[in-house]
Amino acid sequence: MRNKSPQKQVSNKASDGVIRIISGQFRGRKLPVKDVQGLRPTTDRIKETVFNWLMQDTRDTKVLDCFAGSGGLGFEALSRFALSARFLEMDKLAANQLQTNIDTLKLTNAEVICTDSLLYLSNNTQQQQFNLVFIDPPFRQGLAQKCCDLLTENDWLSKNALIYVEVESEMSALQTPSNWLLLKEKAAGQVLCRLYELQ
Repeated sequence: MRNKSPQKQVSNKASDGVIRIISGQFRGRKLPVKDVQGLRPTTDRIKETVFNWLMQDTRDTKVLDCFAGSGGLGFEALSRFALSARFLEMDKLAANQLQTNIDTLKLTNAEVICTDSLLYLSNNTQQQQFNLVFIDPPFRQGLAQKCCDLLTENDWLSKNALIYVEVESEMSALQTPSNWLLLKEKAAGQVLCRLYELQ
């Protein structure tokens, strides 16, 4: 029985992974990622597609990374000279790792809030707004739809804000607010990627 505990610890450690920043000032940097339930880092291939879409639109943006998880999208935006980024992440281990990675990169324009993203977005008493938002929630929990609705209802989006949504491929019927214009769309295996602009 004593042998089982160390084996489990080794297995958990081995299942932790890394994300790689693919371009910008931190190009090639690898950041640790905790293996937590529901965390599904965006692949390099999809990130490359997304940031090709955003090539002219990332610099000087205020970024909100909902369901941040690994922070891959937010860190990529910061590497490409986004003005600031706020990471929302409910899992404490993942949130702590995000903060560690912020410290590793010596970023002074990024913050992590350990919170339920939907609960956070249900209240915008400070009337803060963002012009680049990433929505990449755990699949098959109906979170993307609620997140889109709350962003609009509580005025989180600045004029002409860009919103990237990554959902499971069967969510093609996602109902976004009527003033969101679909700019780009791509299906990649089990993932559906869309980029919208607030009109």
